[in-house]
Amino acid sequence: MPTEVVMPQMGESIAEGTIVRWIKKVGDEVDRDEPLFEISTDKVDAEIPSPAAGVLTEIKVKEGETVPVNEVVAMIGEAGTAVATPPQTPPAPPQRAQGSTVVAISDAQQKRAGTPSPAGAPASPPRATEHAPLDEGRRQRSSPLVRRIAREHNVDVAAIHGSGLGGRVTKNDILGYVRNQESGSRKQEAGVRSQEESAVTAESSMPGPALISESRPLIPAPAARAPGDRVEPLSVMRRKIAEHMILSRRTSAHVHSVFHVNFSTIERIRQQQKAAYEQRGTKLTYMAFIAYAVNAALRRFPVVNASLDGENVVYKKDINIGIAVALESGLIVPVIKHADEKNLLGLSRAIADLAERARAKQLKPEDVQGGTFTITNPGQFGSQFGLPIINQPQVAILGVGMIERRPIVIDEAIAIRTMSYLTLGYDHRLIDGATGDQFMAEVKQQIEQFDASQV
Repeated sequence: MPTEVVMPQMGESIAEGTIVRWIKKVGDEVDRDEPLFEISTDKVDAEIPSPAAGVLTEIKVKEGETVPVNEVVAMIGEAGTAVATPPQTPPAPPQRAQGSTVVAISDAQQKRAGTPSPAGAPASPPRATEHAPLDEGRRQRSSPLVRRIAREHNVDVAAIHGSGLGGRVTKNDILGYVRNQESGSRKQEAGVRSQEESAVTAESSMPGPALISESRPLIPAPAARAPGDRVEPLSVMRRKIAEHMILSRRTSAHVHSVFHVNFSTIERIRQQQKAAYEQRGTKLTYMAFIAYAVNAALRRFPVVNASLDGENVVYKKDINIGIAVALESGLIVPVIKHADEKNLLGLSRAIADLAERARAKQLKPEDVQGGTFTITNPGQFGSQFGLPIINQPQVAILGVGMIERRPIVIDEAIAIRTMSYLTLGYDHRLIDGATGDQFMAEVKQQIEQFDASQV
């Protein structure tokens, strides 16, 4: 019996994925869990394993296409299944598509532009009987994420021309539509202000036509490209990260608190236990201690481990900590499931394993799903601290600055200690400043007074 291969959901808020390349081609034999194709989302680039052993009999989605999660992208038949070569059927001309509104829309556009229809034929008015089924179909062919964005911006999904399969409205379509609307509003406002400023200038200066003709452009011209400049399109992953970050900034009321934390106790423990951990097959890193401290703080302040669902607060039962991993193509966030149930050794092993598999593109769908809190570490590149953007639908994220020896004042004397700035970014819609600072005070205390018996 043939097995369906579907687009996996590579994250809680991910509604679609783009197939970057097919590792196998039609007719190839595949083993179960053997890499079959590579996808890209706003959270991860990953090779997707085959769900069954057999022969790849059909590929339904081409490279570069974006499809919703759980959509069938290929079929795997039993070993020895013959693969028929599909007939090369030329595509049907667009004007013959049944039930299409392309002609009606085109005619309407020609009328607005003052251009006659071909051969002088009168423009065909759009037919309501064709529009209604199409609009209803478009409403149905959109993901829950698209419909949520539409509700937030008071947009009718049916008004958007979908670029996905079968006219499906994708996240790119809805975000582009919203940007165009906002841009149009800004142009109108800027035009009004420009006219008012020109009128004031004309009244207070020497009159003359030159004053009006020298008005500033409403939108600055794009930067000129010099000879030798290299222009490259955004990668699928980079483009989706950009969309995800813009959506997060529009969704959450971001606030940040920065704490200066003494890592001297942890540094001493690391040096004492480093060799023992290496004998157990892992490294004892600062990140393991930080995750351990975050676990304790999340247990004490469960609202930081929650999420918002409309007008409801969802308090997560599990603590699943995402650890951001930097790649050449972007940033991905694999998740340590049930992080609060792991000791320091377990956290060290989990962090090392996820980071290694992320860089090798060997993460599985479940490895990037279900995160409830995220830690990102820009300090590894020398940053003193940052103001990270919340990883939706979570409500908080911890940024770790560079850990280094610095002079500080202790008991009226200057001392050298291992220090770092930790930054909590949190959603002020749910978390008050006092709660955010109390959470960070708990993390700080857990790190500075770490119990060596927990190693």
